[in-house]
Amino acid sequence: MVDVIVVGAGIAGLVATAELADAGKRVLLLDQEPESSLGGQAWWSFGGLFLVDSPEQRRMGIKDSRDLAWQDWLGTAGFDREDDEDIWGRKWAEAYVDFAAGEKRAWLRSLGVRFFPVVGWAERGGSLAEGHGNSVPRFHIVWGTGPGIVAPFEGRLREHIKNGRVDYRPRHRVKHLIKNNGAVVGVSGSVLVPSTAARGEASSDEEIGHFEFRGEAVLVSSGGIGGNHDLIRKNWPKRLGDPPKRMVSGVPAHVDGRMLAITEKAGGRIVNRDRMWHYTEGIKNWNPIWENHGIRILPGPSSIWLDACGRRFSAPNFPGFDTLSTLKAIQGTGYDYSWFILTQKIIEKEFALSGSEQNPDLTDKSIKKVLGRVLPGAPGPVKDFMERGEDFIVADTLAELVTRMNRLTGENLLSLEDIERQIRARDREMENKFTKDLQITALRGARYYLGDKWIRVATPHQILDPKNGPLIAVRLHILSRKTLGGLQTDLSGKVLDSQGKAIPGLYAAGEASGFGGGGVHGYRSLEGTFLGGCLFTGRVAGRAIAKELG
Repeated sequence: MVDVIVVGAGIAGLVATAELADAGKRVLLLDQEPESSLGGQAWWSFGGLFLVDSPEQRRMGIKDSRDLAWQDWLGTAGFDREDDEDIWGRKWAEAYVDFAAGEKRAWLRSLGVRFFPVVGWAERGGSLAEGHGNSVPRFHIVWGTGPGIVAPFEGRLREHIKNGRVDYRPRHRVKHLIKNNGAVVGVSGSVLVPSTAARGEASSDEEIGHFEFRGEAVLVSSGGIGGNHDLIRKNWPKRLGDPPKRMVSGVPAHVDGRMLAITEKAGGRIVNRDRMWHYTEGIKNWNPIWENHGIRILPGPSSIWLDACGRRFSAPNFPGFDTLSTLKAIQGTGYDYSWFILTQKIIEKEFALSGSEQNPDLTDKSIKKVLGRVLPGAPGPVKDFMERGEDFIVADTLAELVTRMNRLTGENLLSLEDIERQIRARDREMENKFTKDLQITALRGARYYLGDKWIRVATPHQILDPKNGPLIAVRLHILSRKTLGGLQTDLSGKVLDSQGKAIPGLYAAGEASGFGGGGVHGYRSLEGTFLGGCLFTGRVAGRAIAKELG
């Protein structure tokens, strides 16, 4: 018998395991995937973290505060179930904002984590001051991206494996939570055949044995449902229109929500099932690691965004402003894809790709490679997609571009005349420093922030001026990603039942708990808060369990 069983070796599970072992507890860490997948989705991430009033912000001239961040969080979350499903999510949200404005950065730096000096501005909103979005840039990129944030916790894990406090067992799939007199006292499941599958690749489901382990507490940190498109569609909210018939996957297939159902069967309450976070700028990976592998474009604000029929989206549905508003607008068209039209100048300055593997300069901590971002030409990974990705079209004329866009989909929905009229109208607005086009106002405003002006937002220019070409079109898919709801937990990470009572011995952290309380984000995310939510909930739950066990 061990003190604590942790189910799921993603970043939340690693953090909790490290905290528990640091406190002298004996921990059994179980995961269905091979050891190659240690760290879960955090390893693949861009490594963006939400920090408030940081030295990096102040050096960039950004004035931020805890009060401004909380105002943005409330306007973004839109909590409206505060007597029931949101009651704990809101409490977790306030605790998390305090953490992000307080000891979060110092704690991470004490573990050796460092940050890229230019702070990114994600989810800019495009509404009123009390509406959705970040009022200021808060997206801090870890130096080393996802692997850089996994490394210190993996290091602590390895050390505790050596000293005997942690027993890490990959290829162990939990199927049941064992209860005794209402308390969770252990887990049982199947041992899977050893696998040499690389990180993200599908591993075998073949079972070669059975296990049963007992402990004083069980922590569920098994992730969400982003790889299970059937379950996404089942929980899809009507407010976002009909669910997409086709999506690309931002996570591997094993992110399937299996442990959520198992924990619910044991009495845990799942709340806010209809809240989820999927991206609208997905492209098919030309070099896929998992089935239906999609990558997200992290766009600057300048690209023309058209629906499948070639109609330009209006405010706030501009690149990088309001993800779920744009998702709703796309689904309202009856199609599950859209288009960017842009220029070579825009793609050179504004296109980044999400994921550690798509940012080798930051992931490898190469200052020389990072400096290459300011040189002419698209970044290497973006250039690879331009040359090899099926969703990219490059052409010298708009007529050729639209012809090839229609050919790519086979639907012949796009009219050259309509698209040219819209772009020329937009280009005319460039002739003055003032404009009624809110997207142009937004991109000009963005360049007042030095971080955007230096490396993120192209100098405003006319799309159809040949000297800014060639022209580029990108077909954008819906990209599955995050579960915003989850197991309802109190502020110590204890899983609650349908009556709001804590189930003895049962805890949850990370995406499985909706990043805290069953839905810390409410309806929307400010970005940099998924990875950070896993770190925070793993830390809180690990410390709370250690204190509870004494």
